[in-house]
Amino acid sequence: MIRVAIADDHQTLIDGISLRFDENESIDLVFSANDGKDFLKQLKISPVDVVITDLKMPKMDGVSLAREIKRDFKNVKVIVLSMFDQPDVINKMVDVDVDGYILKTSALDELVTAIEEINKGEKYFDKHLHGLTSLFEVNSTSSKTKLSNTEKDILNLIAEGKSSQEIADERACAVSTIHTHRRNMAHKLDLYGKGELLRYAMDKKYNFE
Repeated sequence: MIRVAIADDHQTLIDGISLRFDENESIDLVFSANDGKDFLKQLKISPVDVVITDLKMPKMDGVSLAREIKRDFKNVKVIVLSMFDQPDVINKMVDVDVDGYILKTSALDELVTAIEEINKGEKYFDKHLHGLTSLFEVNSTSSKTKLSNTEKDILNLIAEGKSSQEIADERACAVSTIHTHRRNMAHKLDLYGKGELLRYAMDKKYNFE
């Protein structure tokens, strides 16, 4: 069973998606919320496999929500469900490293397919976004070496000589989250041991493009 949660300020859309999920025995809608902040509160107590989020919502938009989920909930997949089909918007979400992007004008069957494919570890891009499907392919193949903005920020703090606890305090997160970021960065950069990561951070200080 794939556990799913939805963040969207249009309750009628959520209700429609819920009815479609009821027809699929492999998908369980665990919870939904109408704004990003409320969604995050619920996510902390109700774990899911896949998150579906709109981009425009009150209190916290989908970009910020996706970024926080990717930072703090490493195993959760994120699908954007939006009316926006502009390349700059999609590029922004690719940079956040979302796992899928579906247009609200598409059939709900496409959303179901996206959930199933993404749960298997694949990326899924709406078939109606002609000419843009290469974005996720490029992002997927380069994800091993491309550092996220969060990772770049943490590397800068490492370069300043700050400990994991000090970085966690500054970023208002658990020290275990910083340890996870360190492991992920070392893997992406083919580094081994805390000393090599520190040396890399010092060599590349403030220039992690």
